[in-house]
Amino acid sequence: MKAKILHVEASNGWGGQEIRILREAEGMRQRGHEVFFAIMNGGILATRARDKGFVVYELNFYRYAWLPTLFHLQRILSRHQIDIVNTHSSLDSWIGGIAARLKGKKIIRTRHFSTAGKGGWNSRMLYGFLADFVVTACTMVIQPISTQSGKPKNLFRALPTGVDPQQIEMGSEKDPSFRKHMGITDETFLIGTVCVMRSWKGVGDFIKAAAALKDRKEIKWVIVGGGHDEPYRKLVRDLQLEENVFFTGHLENPFPAMQALDAFALLSTANEGVPQSAQQAAYLGKPLIATPTGGLAEICIDGVTGLQVPAFDPSAVASAVIKLKEDRSMGYRLGAKGRALILERYTFQQTLDGTEEVYREILQDRK
Repeated sequence: MKAKILHVEASNGWGGQEIRILREAEGMRQRGHEVFFAIMNGGILATRARDKGFVVYELNFYRYAWLPTLFHLQRILSRHQIDIVNTHSSLDSWIGGIAARLKGKKIIRTRHFSTAGKGGWNSRMLYGFLADFVVTACTMVIQPISTQSGKPKNLFRALPTGVDPQQIEMGSEKDPSFRKHMGITDETFLIGTVCVMRSWKGVGDFIKAAAALKDRKEIKWVIVGGGHDEPYRKLVRDLQLEENVFFTGHLENPFPAMQALDAFALLSTANEGVPQSAQQAAYLGKPLIATPTGGLAEICIDGVTGLQVPAFDPSAVASAVIKLKEDRSMGYRLGAKGRALILERYTFQQTLDGTEEVYREILQDRK
């Protein structure tokens, strides 16, 4: 069964959520589905999707423009005979959901964060009336949203954005000399984190853990990624960690850096689904150090694929680093289990398979 899908997105940024939407659209197109976009005016996703050859409409999703946007969406639904409207953020879920309901179209609401969001009437509308099916980024958020919205749990499915093993393998082969470029010897134990630096990514705790082990010169710390990095660079300077902690900035291809690590850390304190960087590091066989925030606990299984640490606890991070440094065999064992977990449950092929299954389920009553 081939479907015509309209992704509706009010966000104008570019991050994990928008990347997931575009990757999924490309995968569905390759499988024979037709995919269209209705994106906030000036949104980066609109440009990226248009560059990939998709039909893209740019609309105004702000509340003051809701009525003309609603009519425009209805025209799009009719013009392309859309089967499924997939909403992603709050504003587009209201306007896109109402337009779809008025036109009798099926609605998938994707919840990209690990938090349940507002309860009460808001939840009952966005996840109840204005959604036929809810896709989440991790398992743990299903129960609270189901309770808040009154929607049965069988109408939810956790579909994390899986990894593409071929992309990782190809990317990690391009530059095997990352350590040399950074001036880090092969004997050094290198712990790294890869993320867009935001307040909830735990970068400050990562740096404070490095400060706790400042005298252990054989341990180095690397932060890969862009974003709001100046406060963290200042923290490194204030703690006099310039010889211990390195910043790479944004890397278009982060896999050589990941491949060079002895262990990978992600210390998020909020807003996580099942993050790509943790999945990628696990696929590369790196033992994980992670908080149990959101879907991170589904990847970093304590004592199996990594070591879990409490959020906001740099001393626990430092202790985990020492454990992995002093017991390399444990690190290899955890890394091997992590790679096996990714191959079993978290490839992007499985994400697309699950998405197609949702399409079939919600469209089967058309027959």
